[in-house]
Amino acid sequence: MSNKSGGGKSRGRKRDGDGIKRKRGGGKAPTSRSGKPRSKVKTKVKGTGPVVEATPKQSGKSKKGSKAVRSGGVEQGPVMLEVEDNQSVTRGRPKPPRGFKPDKKDRGKDPARGGQKSPPKPPVKAPQRGLPAGPDSAPPISRIGVIVKRGRKDTAEPIFGPGQRRPIDSGGRDQPRLREGDLVLLPPLERDRSGLARVERVVGRIENARDVLEALMLDRGLSREFPKAVEAEAEAVSSQIEAGDRTDLRDLTTFTIDPTSARDFDDAISAELLPNGQSRVWVHIADVSAFVRPGSKLDDEARRRSTSVYVPGAVEPMIPHSLSSGACSLLPGEDRLAVTIRMDFDGPDCVASEVSRSIIRSDERLDYDEVDRILRGEVAAREPWATPLEVARGVSLALAARRAERHALAINRPEPEFIFDEEGNVTGWRQVEQTESHRLIEMLMVAANSEIARILVERKAPALHRVHERPDPAKVEVLLNRLASLDIPTPPAPKSMSPSDGVRISAEASVLVDHWTRKENRGRLGITTLVLRALQQARYDQDALGHSGLGLEDYCHFTSPIRRYPDIVVHRAILSSLGLGEDKPSAGAIGELGEWTSAREREAMVIERDADDIVSCFLLARELSTAGSNTVFDGEIVGVIGAGLFVDFGGGFEGMLPVRRLKDGWWDLNEEQTMLIADTGKRLRLGDQIKVEVGRVDCPRGRCDLYPVAARD
Repeated sequence: MSNKSGGGKSRGRKRDGDGIKRKRGGGKAPTSRSGKPRSKVKTKVKGTGPVVEATPKQSGKSKKGSKAVRSGGVEQGPVMLEVEDNQSVTRGRPKPPRGFKPDKKDRGKDPARGGQKSPPKPPVKAPQRGLPAGPDSAPPISRIGVIVKRGRKDTAEPIFGPGQRRPIDSGGRDQPRLREGDLVLLPPLERDRSGLARVERVVGRIENARDVLEALMLDRGLSREFPKAVEAEAEAVSSQIEAGDRTDLRDLTTFTIDPTSARDFDDAISAELLPNGQSRVWVHIADVSAFVRPGSKLDDEARRRSTSVYVPGAVEPMIPHSLSSGACSLLPGEDRLAVTIRMDFDGPDCVASEVSRSIIRSDERLDYDEVDRILRGEVAAREPWATPLEVARGVSLALAARRAERHALAINRPEPEFIFDEEGNVTGWRQVEQTESHRLIEMLMVAANSEIARILVERKAPALHRVHERPDPAKVEVLLNRLASLDIPTPPAPKSMSPSDGVRISAEASVLVDHWTRKENRGRLGITTLVLRALQQARYDQDALGHSGLGLEDYCHFTSPIRRYPDIVVHRAILSSLGLGEDKPSAGAIGELGEWTSAREREAMVIERDADDIVSCFLLARELSTAGSNTVFDGEIVGVIGAGLFVDFGGGFEGMLPVRRLKDGWWDLNEEQTMLIADTGKRLRLGDQIKVEVGRVDCPRGRCDLYPVAARD
């Protein structure tokens, strides 16, 4: 796995069993709750950022009340489902019932519950040492604003979240000279005792994508730097790389395979054929626990962050760069401390394993593109790593075949990779597909995670397990009905479905969907989302409850300790259980730690999703400035709700087409929530092709709304 240290094309994150990033199946459109464009509801203020707006078009007539948001739509919002660990899709609160209009006496009531009082949500507790409240708590008032000139006075307008216009205190020598369009960080609202806000920092410019991303991370509470004491501690321990009594594997041929843009490397592999015909694979993982000691300032800060957060071209690392990109990164030609699991395979079966603390030296840094060319036979692999690569490939293929037999889910979605210029403007992108080189590493990482989890369970060692519980049979039945409404083949299902039936049927459905979307060359994003919504949410737990998405009884995260705190906990647990020099994690704290790290992961995924939306909109605005605002795009419907359609267009952009802009009268959402049906009988379904024009792009907020050009019956 690799962490991107900033300033490149993409996050460069590797999959280790659940690393498919969610496509934004349900984007954000610049519309108010009334259904009107926000530009019609709020006064448009000069200086609020790049907004590309096309010439207004005449929308089709609809029946009275058509501009109200209809109930019964497919769920949208920031709760992640997961198939293979980091594979996530968002869901959210359902739409209010039709006709529900809260007044003063309804405040605090949930319209989705018919106006009844919502049950209080238990807070997520921070584990030990006074960590802050969990990210599931109410969002704070935004401290990021954009400077707008109002006469002679400067005012900061919020752009990311709830807030209010705040007049700026421009007096004093310590206050920067501000320009309209400057992004500024302000103090918390309660500190404005004079009614004027003093600028703490000028973040950048509203028209610069990288500056907006920096502002987004600050707005969401990311620190963007480490406390000096933590940095000093990291620098002090980063030089402590000694063999000691570790297993010396420096003479073993070892190599890494990562994205081209990777900067940090926390896994490497070795492989060889044994005389008995079996294959031996070593998976070497950076020994972060040797540097991040329990009770240290480094450990406190890593636990507080819990995960690295990746946005295009930047990262909020979990541990300081002197470790993540230095002492803990398995760089070629450098001695590095590792935790190594050696596994002997007879076909796909791990018949023997051994865990050790080791010292290694990587021989080669390979990237996915290079390995794919080798596997396709376009270029020759070089020794000494050519033979180990071929052995590793054979094991990976056997493991992939076994996964299919275990009814693991088959979902594969591309990830965007963005390109920036030196000034921080986004200049291009590509959609990164999961290729054989990605799957090779993924299979070996999953095998290592699974074997470590098996040992932990066998030894009854307290640890954090990665849990993906079996799907609710009722949700699987809904999935089958939705697929059938789209004329997609579905697996046979019993009249009374058990949880184990749900696992098998959802996996078979995912395979059928994968085959159907490849054959039809459409529906990959929207219809795959239907499968994801039938699943439980992956999380961390003190109990080994299995990983249904992978078809595994025991699973944990072991292979990415540079970017995930649960992996550090697992390292400590396995090493202590084997008497390899670590203290056993506290069983009493593991439960709260699972809640905390799961919540932090969800928060990070929302930030990453919103960052992708923002950068995509900047790139779309750039394209429209060249091609013209009336450019017609080929699109595909990837989300359907009563209020309209979410459309993927232009090779990866996404926007909302409000239902009020559709012709042919009144449009209704069908019972399965997979299509809109007009009075005339016309249908707009998930996966259908549709031509659209861009109505408005709000880059800093990552919002885009669309107009129809022609729709498929």
